Amino acid sequence: MNVVKKMLVLIIIALMASCQQSKKFKVFTEADIAIIPKPVNLQLGNGVFEFNDQTQFVISDDWQKEIASVLLDKFKTAAGWTLGVSEKAPRTNFIEFIVDKYLNDEAYELVVSSDKITINAKTYSGFLYGLESIRQLLPTEIESKTKLDQVDWVIPNLTIIDEPRFKWRGLHLDVARHFFEKEYILQTIDMLAMHKMNVFHFHLVDDQGWRIEIKKYPKLTEIGGFRNDQEDAHWDGRRVTTPEDDATYGGFYTQEDIKEIVAYAKSKGVRVVPEIEMPAHVMSAIASYPELSCFETPIGVPSGGVWPITEIYCAGKESTFEFLENVLLEVMELFPSEYIHVGGDEATKTNWEKCPHCQKRMKDEGLASVDELQSYFIKRMERFIASHDRKLIGWDEILEGGLAPEATVMSWRGVQGGVEAAKQGHDVVMTPTSHMYFDYYQGPQNEEPLAWGGYIPLSKVYEFDPVVETMTPAQAKHVLGGQANVWSEQIKTESHSQYMIYPRLAALSEAVWSPKESRDWDDFSKRILTLFERYEYLDINYAKSAYLVMADVQIDMDTKEASVSLKNEFTNADIRYTLNEDELSDNAIKYTEPLKINKTTTIHASLFKDDKPVGVPFNTTVAFHKAVGKKVTFKEIYDDRYQGDGEFGMVNTLRGTKNFQDGRWQAWLAKGMEAVVDLGEETPIHEVLVGTLENQGPGIYFPTAVRVYVSNDGNTYKEVGVEKRAFAKNPASDLKDFKVSFDEQSVRYVKVVAESLEKLPGAVGGVWLFVDEIIIN
Repeated sequence: MNVVKKMLVLIIIALMASCQQSKKFKVFTEADIAIIPKPVNLQLGNGVFEFNDQTQFVISDDWQKEIASVLLDKFKTAAGWTLGVSEKAPRTNFIEFIVDKYLNDEAYELVVSSDKITINAKTYSGFLYGLESIRQLLPTEIESKTKLDQVDWVIPNLTIIDEPRFKWRGLHLDVARHFFEKEYILQTIDMLAMHKMNVFHFHLVDDQGWRIEIKKYPKLTEIGGFRNDQEDAHWDGRRVTTPEDDATYGGFYTQEDIKEIVAYAKSKGVRVVPEIEMPAHVMSAIASYPELSCFETPIGVPSGGVWPITEIYCAGKESTFEFLENVLLEVMELFPSEYIHVGGDEATKTNWEKCPHCQKRMKDEGLASVDELQSYFIKRMERFIASHDRKLIGWDEILEGGLAPEATVMSWRGVQGGVEAAKQGHDVVMTPTSHMYFDYYQGPQNEEPLAWGGYIPLSKVYEFDPVVETMTPAQAKHVLGGQANVWSEQIKTESHSQYMIYPRLAALSEAVWSPKESRDWDDFSKRILTLFERYEYLDINYAKSAYLVMADVQIDMDTKEASVSLKNEFTNADIRYTLNEDELSDNAIKYTEPLKINKTTTIHASLFKDDKPVGVPFNTTVAFHKAVGKKVTFKEIYDDRYQGDGEFGMVNTLRGTKNFQDGRWQAWLAKGMEAVVDLGEETPIHEVLVGTLENQGPGIYFPTAVRVYVSNDGNTYKEVGVEKRAFAKNPASDLKDFKVSFDEQSVRYVKVVAESLEKLPGAVGGVWLFVDEIIIN
């Protein structure tokens, strides 16, 4: 009996050992490794390193402990372990930092074996990036904010040799147009470190707000930090403010806040570059101290868009430069950054042309134009900044009139400014609107929160390369790297800001870190799904726009048949669809070719993963109504700039989107629309719908009324119904079908009159009326 018991014990021990062994030697493949940005070199080994409550961190000083705290804190929260820290390595089960003075500044080498993990690096940042790679090798549950059980805390044995391609890997955040609290700034810096980004460009000053405390000039924040609250109106549809207006929207960072932000950023390997705008984008400063402008006219801090920007610093007064130098002295005391950003963009210099102070300056300095006066302005500030061992950086407008000798150019109006600066021997940071403006849309506008009108999806960010192909090798060496810009005119909340930044920041991080030849969209689009899981644990409101299905609808007006193509950003995406009343489910049809439709049909579609729909489903109705393909005549033809689909643009089933430049809209400027649809013969009808768009920023307004008239002879009409809508402020972009229903009657001609608003203050270039379809049922 004792022998039997002994055998049972041995069998149990063997089984336990077998289970433990299988757990320890889980087989990893390269598909399991989802590090973003992709390392330069990664060699996968056999076996794993298992973290447990006895794992030690071997460190030699306080800054190594600070780096280790990233994982120490995460294990304490997610696993419930308080891991040990020691100066001497135990025999096994530890992570050790080893200084290697021969590595480049931000480089690291990570070696994982079953017994230990070593990170070799030369600098703080190198060790930090090595630890961030370990973090991304761990299960996504490491990001949990609550303790989790039944998680295998293992990472594969491997060797990574890694370093960034560019030394400037930045994110710009505008806090002037809409103010974000200090805690959000700190969280954003955390996310920069996670993505191995190293520059936070802090846009602290603009027309609509001054956000940094300057002790010598307290009115900058007392007055310039707040504005009249017009958040209920579109950014470009807000009235001009006066100094007497109540100013309740705003905020600013105290100098103690700034010190905390800068210190925290340093602990995350991130340098904070302050931007103090000049000579334009400074109406908040002029509202505080009118004497800084040419004509000293009192103004209010603007509540919304300003164009052109004519209220700028006076370049003729010595007091202007005294003010700016005093401001920058306090700024440089707070920010140890090598670079000080001075803006320099979008200055309309009409006041300089009339200002006696500016004209005298031009005469005294022998300047031939106001562009040269701006160059004088920037060169003078560059000398001052350089005298304090700092470097001036500005937007590419600082090239105009001649570039300051040591200035660095941030090229935003495309890449040409950067190319020109590099040709002149100046350093360059590339941040073109084509790829790097994260305030632009990243998905179909109908499904996205309000943004500026451009379109920069995740895949386009991934295509970005800071080095332009036409550059010579010598010019390319002047490219410091790349940066994304998040302008906040349309971004009112921190949640919306996150939505615009992530996951596009991940695509940028790989574009500026990884070797160009190693980048592969299909590979990245698989790895980023794991990052999405991390975002979920971190409560990051990331955009799922890459999941969204988009449709391209074409119609053959001869056969009256529509062809509907479905796609999204992922190559070979598993898109499935259903029609009409069928719900998206496991039985949805896999999309393989364009759908052919010849009757009114509703299409539901989604990307599927593991046989389940993911992201926001796509829904559209292709409506074949009684006016499709019929003749339409207009009392006054639509504007040449918005012709839609021409002759059949109002009766082709193709609906416009919130993107008013999508080619589906016909539009009228400063007038209404009167259209007559000839149905060809007497036809029983009971309803007319008119599709319209409102986007008050660029001056597009809903009609105030849509009236429908019918006739059988085309001469005598009777009104059968009207839908009215009074003007209302609208900060969003919206679509609306005006619907007029009536008792069924047989008619041949249908006249539709859409009445337009008269001109409104804030409308850009007059009031536009946009119509995409006249639907007759």
